[in-house]
Amino acid sequence: MEEKFSINDIRYMARALEIAKKGEGSASPNPMVGAVLVKNNEIIGEGYHKFYGGPHAEVYALKEAGQKATNADIYLTLEPCSHYGKTPPCANKLIEAGIKRAVIAMVDPNPEVSGRGIELLKEAGIEVEVGLMAEKAKELNEVFLKYITSEFPFVYLKKAQTLDGFIASSTGHSKWITNEKARLEGHKLRHKVDAIMVGIGTVLADDPSLTTRLAEQKGIDSLRVILDPNLEMPLDAKIINQESTASTLLIVSQANLENNADSIQKKKEKILAKNNVEIIGVPAEKNEILDLESILKKLHDLKISSILLEGGAKLSYSFLKKGLVDKLYYFIAPKIYGGNDGISSFCGKGPKLMSDSKDIKILDRKFLDDNILLIAKVKEQ
Repeated sequence: MEEKFSINDIRYMARALEIAKKGEGSASPNPMVGAVLVKNNEIIGEGYHKFYGGPHAEVYALKEAGQKATNADIYLTLEPCSHYGKTPPCANKLIEAGIKRAVIAMVDPNPEVSGRGIELLKEAGIEVEVGLMAEKAKELNEVFLKYITSEFPFVYLKKAQTLDGFIASSTGHSKWITNEKARLEGHKLRHKVDAIMVGIGTVLADDPSLTTRLAEQKGIDSLRVILDPNLEMPLDAKIINQESTASTLLIVSQANLENNADSIQKKKEKILAKNNVEIIGVPAEKNEILDLESILKKLHDLKISSILLEGGAKLSYSFLKKGLVDKLYYFIAPKIYGGNDGISSFCGKGPKLMSDSKDIKILDRKFLDDNILLIAKVKEQ
């Protein structure tokens, strides 16, 4: 596919992909998109989609180029939109600017676009070539691809564990298994996702804040989602008593939410009086395990495109068992717990045969001083 493209084509598309990533954490639920305008082998304009609802990458690039955009080439990491959404169609803007050639990494999977933007350019006489660095473009927008083509958000599962697979001691103590660099990488993950999810057990045990703290930049706090079937959230918990740009969403058993018992209703009223706190109900099984598919659909409806699971062993087990995990981030510290009474990464009934365990594919590995980060996905069975 890429043989037909020149070295310069590859260089300019690589630049478009590089600047597209600047929209990480702010463009969602829209895709990250980069645009590079080139004329006479010189970059005359660049742009990326900075925030949801804001101008698209093409608009910034065209504005920077001005009149020079006439007869220029444009390199786009994603097909230009062809419909009126929060902004006018970018395909029309490229046509009006007099673009000569468009090199596009991938077709937009959004059903409202899906090839129509490309057709508009071709109908206007613009030379269009598609497929340059397509795999890198898909990897960049893996979250958007899942979100726009399914009813679920993209789910990341994060683990910080000892070499022998424990996330806490028998007392629940877990600070700190991993080193400072590993914890910073965890905050970078929080920065890039729309929501962080934990179970009420984690709140009761650790009283976390679940905010984003980055050394080199101001991190974006994500929506905090707490699975709390019986509304056990303490009224003095940090998670509902802090100043933050993000809200906290408590997901409760629908049956309990509709319970008219005075104790439930009074606690619900007190929690809702807190700043930026919401409560919603979903179906639950007899053992008060919330229906995970219903939760993911509700979050998708709220335009949540990505979730980071930071909960304990039970939550991790439930998501993995149901095949709802898209990507794993495993932080492994050079520690051995050395017992069998600690809390392991997953809590639940495993398979009887090792051949029935989950196979994963390692996508990347990073050394964080003496800690290791493994990035992987579960192989399709």
